[in-house]
Amino acid sequence: MKVGIYGQFYHENSGKYIQELLELLDEHSADVVIEKNFLDLIHQHKSIIKDYSYFSIFEELDTSYDLFFSIGGDGTILKSVTYVRDLGIPIVGINTGRLGFLATIRKEELQFSVNQILDGQYSISSRSLLQISSSCGNDFEGVNFALNEIAVSRKNTTSMITIHTKLGKEFLTSYWADGLIISTPTGSTGYSLSCGGPIIMPETSSFLLTPIAPHNLNMRPLSIPQDYEISLTISGREEEHLVSLDSRAYTLKNETEIILKKAPFKVNMVDLKGETFLKTLREKLLWGEDKRN
Repeated sequence: MKVGIYGQFYHENSGKYIQELLELLDEHSADVVIEKNFLDLIHQHKSIIKDYSYFSIFEELDTSYDLFFSIGGDGTILKSVTYVRDLGIPIVGINTGRLGFLATIRKEELQFSVNQILDGQYSISSRSLLQISSSCGNDFEGVNFALNEIAVSRKNTTSMITIHTKLGKEFLTSYWADGLIISTPTGSTGYSLSCGGPIIMPETSSFLLTPIAPHNLNMRPLSIPQDYEISLTISGREEEHLVSLDSRAYTLKNETEIILKKAPFKVNMVDLKGETFLKTLREKLLWGEDKRN
């Protein structure tokens, strides 16, 4: 078995969980390869003594990997996706962060959960992504996709922007707002949710358009089929606006046409047996919790 490991930060007291994970992988004779910057952080904190192989960029990964462990929160998983891309390597999210809708393995239950996974007792949840292109030729540093959402928003101004939106060849509307979020079902529990968007089951074949603080108050989130192509053109008082792909932000000139569509590949997330999306909602959002009970 060959596994990759990635983390962005070295959280307080995380050393023992990293060590625990590595020991479990050693017990299963796994070939472990760790992202170079994360490996350097581990060495700085003297968490491990054993030498491990490392990778630095997407091109150093291939389909020979059986699993990819992400140690952190949901943001770390979003970064992990930029390494895994279209290779189909299942991603395991170990939550050493906060809420964690994607990183669902609790660090306190790491040994039990990882043993389950290494014994093959898990299922795969395939997640759709959004892909972006622009009329200005910006290739977004070769990472032109997002697992959670792609959002356009104002930059260097307190004035709202106007987002002229088409679905396919038909004009939808012009949003007067601080911005617009185009979310996948996976991202429906993220930025879109905080702006009043609905929660969508991961297997649902739709995207969400959620305006950010719209001035035209009758604008509401809209769910559309994933086979629609979405075209956006932004105007406003400033000459530029922001485009964010998950946590990666770029600046584009106003009047640049932005095209969004379903990416040609999916990302595979590992789900433990007995763990479901509905259970995650109940636990993370405290659904059904009542002090009277």
